[in-house]
Amino acid sequence: MWVLWAIGAAVSAALVTVLTKAGLKKVDSSLAFAIQAIFIFCITWAVVAWQGTFSQVKEIETKAWVLLVLAGLATTLSTLFSFKALSMGPASYVTTIERSSLVIAVILSILFLKEKLTWQLAVGGMLIIGGAVLIVMSDSGK
Repeated sequence: MWVLWAIGAAVSAALVTVLTKAGLKKVDSSLAFAIQAIFIFCITWAVVAWQGTFSQVKEIETKAWVLLVLAGLATTLSTLFSFKALSMGPASYVTTIERSSLVIAVILSILFLKEKLTWQLAVGGMLIIGGAVLIVMSDSGK
């Protein structure tokens, strides 16, 4: 079941990139993110209310709070950087570089979450980086 959610996330992320790039033509990138953040905030809390999980807030441990706040900061920075890059460069190239974060996530997962490095992960990561370099170095991206 997690694969379906992951596919949904991939499709949604692709839509975010294309819709954001189209919307940034005459809008400051930080302002554009601030507008989207309002919707993110409202929709996310509506889902929490609909699921009835708001009462679980008081059960969250301090360590989890710290990690979630840090992840929120990283999410904000990532999106601000992404929107700025999209306002300046082609969406297909920006996304290619941005999605190389998959390799960084794999490395960090191995180092900090003690996930196992397999040959498939290593080869897949090299292919991702190789593909990103190939795309970015193409003449169309200049």
